[in-house]
Amino acid sequence: MSQDTYIVGIHMIDFGRYPHRTPAQLGAQAALEALDEAGVTIHDIEAVFSGSNYTTMIGQKILQQIGQTGVQIINLVNACSTGASAVRMATTAIRAGEFDTVLCVGVEQMTGLGMLGGAVPGSIPTEGILGSATMPAVFGESGMEYAARSGATFADFAQVAVKNHHNATMNPKAFLRKETPLDMVMEAEMIAYPLTKLMCSVNVDGAAAAVVMSEKKVKELGLMDRAVRIRASSMASAPWQERDPVMHDVNGPTRLAAQKAYAMAGVDPKDIDLVELHDCFASVEIQHYENLGLCGDGEGVKLLRDKTTEIGGRIPVNASGGLLSKGHPIAATGIANMYEIVQHLRGHAGERQVQGAKIGMTHVVGLGTSAAVHILEKM
Repeated sequence: MSQDTYIVGIHMIDFGRYPHRTPAQLGAQAALEALDEAGVTIHDIEAVFSGSNYTTMIGQKILQQIGQTGVQIINLVNACSTGASAVRMATTAIRAGEFDTVLCVGVEQMTGLGMLGGAVPGSIPTEGILGSATMPAVFGESGMEYAARSGATFADFAQVAVKNHHNATMNPKAFLRKETPLDMVMEAEMIAYPLTKLMCSVNVDGAAAAVVMSEKKVKELGLMDRAVRIRASSMASAPWQERDPVMHDVNGPTRLAAQKAYAMAGVDPKDIDLVELHDCFASVEIQHYENLGLCGDGEGVKLLRDKTTEIGGRIPVNASGGLLSKGHPIAATGIANMYEIVQHLRGHAGERQVQGAKIGMTHVVGLGTSAAVHILEKM
């Protein structure tokens, strides 16, 4: 018989630059903090689901830091959805009755990495033949396509960065904590039109970890007061389209994952109190308003212009500052988004607190493609 799963401990380290530390050390720090918050030790963990896109066997390397207990470790590589995939696997395993207490960790060390994407070494370069494969170009192209059908402007996309950078000034764990007025965003160095440098997420080092438990174990340990229910855990990939050989589908996987999540949770978009979504580039945040069902098709721009997605609005989006300001250590992002939602559901988000938050949504997209949507609820 399947049972509900809960996050009982969760932590993210301050995102930043750690050139003198290893990915395993970063992941160990996040894991120990999550274990401490849950009131358990590594000896209570029955399985570890972990992920890193640039470090192999990361789970084993983390446990070498905090305690090798002989448990099952599964390492994941699923682009930007890696951390969320770890939580999805933990949730599935617990619901199947295999485990009661699982540790999930996502970690990435990205200091020194340049622009993501591009041709694979040894392959025929596609730059200039099939369009650019670098991520800023992919999302710039997607933004222009969206603008053509919705009326979104360069200034609208820039306003997303203004909003999220403002939110980050209230988040001590964010990498960039600086106000960026609209003119500053629009006049910054152009990376791939319509995306300036301040409309692109930041490569940073980071780690995040979560302890996921079965309802039976939560009640046994008396942890329900701190537990956050994982009401839905859903993933999807992109169905094939004729455009696929030329352009990534940055929308389809999210729409499929969101539909599955709403059905699984038994809620509607109007029931969601706040969202942490994958704003890897400013142009895509508005598109994801629509992909996640927060509004109808073509209405995302109105949602932004009406300040509906600001803190204090009807459905605050990226109160943490999002990837644009918090930073985007790829494999850590999915769990870091959950960390933010958990803080609000527990009433621990400080001056950026979304008042009365009871149900929150997290969303990440790994282009390749893989989208993950989780719906979390404070009991």
